[in-house]
Amino acid sequence: MAFDGTVIRNVVYELENEILGARISKIAQPENEELILTFKGTSGTKRLLISANPSLPLIYFTSENKVSPMTAPNFCMLLRKHISNGKISKVSQIGFERVICIEVEHLNELHDIAHKKLYIEIMGKHSNIIFCDENDVIIDSIKHVGANLSSVREVLPGRDYFIPYQEGKLNPINTNFEEFLSVALTKGMPPFKAIYTSYTGISPFTANEIIEYSKIINDRSASSLTDEEKKKVFDSFTFYMNQLLQNNYHPSIVYDAKTNKPLEFGCLPICSYSETEIKRYSTISEVLETYYSKRNLENNMLQKSSDLRKNVQILLDRNRKKLLLQEKQMHDTDKMEDFRIYGELLQTYGYSVPSKEKSTTVLNYYTNKEITIPLDPDYSAIENSKIYFEKYNKLKRTKLALEEYIEETKSAIERLESIETAIMIAESEADLAIIKQELFDFGFVHKRSNKKKTSEKSKPLHFVTTDGFHIYVGKNNYQNDELTFKVATGNDWWFHAKKRPGSHVIVKTEGKELPDHVFEEAAALAGYYSSGRDSEKLEIDYLQKKNVKHPNKSNPGFVIYYTNFSMTIKPGIQNLTQVD
Repeated sequence: MAFDGTVIRNVVYELENEILGARISKIAQPENEELILTFKGTSGTKRLLISANPSLPLIYFTSENKVSPMTAPNFCMLLRKHISNGKISKVSQIGFERVICIEVEHLNELHDIAHKKLYIEIMGKHSNIIFCDENDVIIDSIKHVGANLSSVREVLPGRDYFIPYQEGKLNPINTNFEEFLSVALTKGMPPFKAIYTSYTGISPFTANEIIEYSKIINDRSASSLTDEEKKKVFDSFTFYMNQLLQNNYHPSIVYDAKTNKPLEFGCLPICSYSETEIKRYSTISEVLETYYSKRNLENNMLQKSSDLRKNVQILLDRNRKKLLLQEKQMHDTDKMEDFRIYGELLQTYGYSVPSKEKSTTVLNYYTNKEITIPLDPDYSAIENSKIYFEKYNKLKRTKLALEEYIEETKSAIERLESIETAIMIAESEADLAIIKQELFDFGFVHKRSNKKKTSEKSKPLHFVTTDGFHIYVGKNNYQNDELTFKVATGNDWWFHAKKRPGSHVIVKTEGKELPDHVFEEAAALAGYYSSGRDSEKLEIDYLQKKNVKHPNKSNPGFVIYYTNFSMTIKPGIQNLTQVD
């Protein structure tokens, strides 16, 4: 994630084009560390999201309008008091830092023209939104930072605002070849690291892109580069800086070709990724909103499913330990047949065995070999025979019971592993609600959740191929059952990762022959929506739905089939359009 000085410069350029001269018509604070400012100007109404959340600091234009609390927080009320209906007079980036200053012209209590400044600092855990007067004296901030939190800078009302510039780092916009050589290319570290440790506002990602563009090898120290290589690096660096000076931006997102997930974003040319798709956007706000909405969805689902994942993991660990114990007990029953044979042989030869013997050796008529049988000297051979038969019968009953228990435990582990995969696939609270219901239905939990049910309905994933074939993917066992035995018809094709928990994938044929690439795309989906999604290669079973059977009284999602095709494929989402 490269929310560095280059991206901030692009954001400032966009803000200047969209809100310079516009008025602030609405100020809202939907979250503790988040503002939404609505502007009205010649370019229409614009909504700016600003977040100082330490894990996800942001600033971009958004189409989303979040619900605000009934009572506005104090910081929001203060901004409304001072700058509501204020006009944006200037937007600037401070140095090349990740700091934006929005200057607002407004009327004070005496109806005289006054000026205020809103500093937005996008600095990871140090992010903040700071409201100052025209002399850079802090009026208030969305987060207060006292001396107990920072020995470098206090962010409190009445303090002077300043930026703690990074010592030893220079502004990359103003550099020249001599300075670049002496500051960056004399360091005994890789060239990309030499760049981002020498210049402010440049992230490791951007520095690596500069080196990639120069086409030099990045695994040597900067100081060991030849003069020609140093010139190439500086030319590449200058090219990137000139793009910024000329406002020639290339807002784009790098998507994983396998998963279609966003990997990285930037506002300058991206050239260092392989096996990826780079998608261009018209504005940096589109990039940031697209990128962070997907990342937010993933983070939110991880948070919402954390308790569920933990509970399922505990249940899995418990059942796996139970299975190990049961299998150990089953191993102990291996002596059962020995005890039966001992009992039979003692019944046959026992009358000839002297009393008080600790063992006897007799002919085993099953193998025609002699066998030594341990005896309890306190009992006769016939009484020892009865003891061995009792041990045999006890182990026989134990084995019969264990066979049933082991089957139940294996079934529970198989179901819990499928539920674990369903949690990984889940994309909404409705998906999680179905998983919780399944845990309750099968006795893994004994108490329903008291939380209010979501009105959202969980639906299978739906994809369309380039030539119009519809592919459906179940996200849990109930959906797998529904897709296979209600949605699919006899000649539709069914896909599943071989011997792994995962989704049932259905391709609707509509009576047509499937092209080869559709088989491959559906198989890749089946691999991706399984426990083996991170594998480089995965074996996928596929066959027509009419050959898939659901045994009587078996659990949802459990099927059997005897005749199938198989292919080995790299899991992923290939050339498919997802339909809501």
